[in-house]
Amino acid sequence: MDTARKDFYARLSGKSAAPLWEVLSDIVRKDPRTSVRAALWRYDEMRPFIAEAGRLITAEEAERRVLILENPGLPGMSRITQSLYAGLQLILPGEIAHRHRHTASALRFILEGSGAYTSVDGERLTMKPGDFILTPFWSYHDHGNPGTEPVVWLDGLDIPTVNMFDTSFFEKEAEHDHDHDDEGAPEAKFVETSAMKYPYEPHRERLASMAKGGRPDSRHGYKLEYRNANTGNPVLPTIGACLQLLPKGFSGAACRATDATIYCAVEGRGSTTIGEKTFGWGPRDIFVAPSWHPVSHQTQEESVLFSFSDRPAQKALGIWREDCES
Repeated sequence: MDTARKDFYARLSGKSAAPLWEVLSDIVRKDPRTSVRAALWRYDEMRPFIAEAGRLITAEEAERRVLILENPGLPGMSRITQSLYAGLQLILPGEIAHRHRHTASALRFILEGSGAYTSVDGERLTMKPGDFILTPFWSYHDHGNPGTEPVVWLDGLDIPTVNMFDTSFFEKEAEHDHDHDDEGAPEAKFVETSAMKYPYEPHRERLASMAKGGRPDSRHGYKLEYRNANTGNPVLPTIGACLQLLPKGFSGAACRATDATIYCAVEGRGSTTIGEKTFGWGPRDIFVAPSWHPVSHQTQEESVLFSFSDRPAQKALGIWREDCES
């Protein structure tokens, strides 16, 4: 670089300005580049840490007793992809995780145990494995476990997206009535049907019906997207979720998309190739596919995968793209 140009850049820097031509190829890229890495968390390896957390800290102390699933390409950033956070949350028998609300929207996919609940703005939703529960933006919510066994679920939140916009707010319930700690939020009532809860069984039955009705898609098997029952829209403006059935012996074609996706194995065993890496998985294992990395699934037995990503946000902005083998 010649002296005149260096001097020009130095004077620009003193005015908090910079030359676009020096960084254009980095900020306007030919195709996506990401620091997110393909990674897998084996539930059987994480479960002892979850149990240890239950012994070390109470739900009261922790606010929420959660182990963050931190992407190895984003150390210290409390995120599994650039736009999404994920974690494993534990609530023990007799515990209450008190009411609060926040700007970030959340989903919960139940992995282990029954008898606990989430209350969302007065609706108390019971939990059992495979159920999928929402906590939308700025909704008061708490968790309780009046049952007899620990309950663990996968949390997914749009915290990084909210923080990118510098729009994070958090608020505890102002007047928590501790006389009702054994019941959770005093005004909450158990409900069987809610737009906030998607029970596993009916969605699993829909997948089975799809499997009886035709051949699987060469890339996704039999796949359905969870939709808001009242609006028909994705379950959250920033997060979409899917459930897919992969037949025994399935060997899927590769597909890549701009939404980095978090998967959780619900049933069966198989493997997924993400870029140049292949991960074997079984029930309750969790893995992540970065943006624009080819993904293909293979199964040893009939399998079901739950997944979530920021696809609704990307589609709303008109930037989502997919490229699949036929």
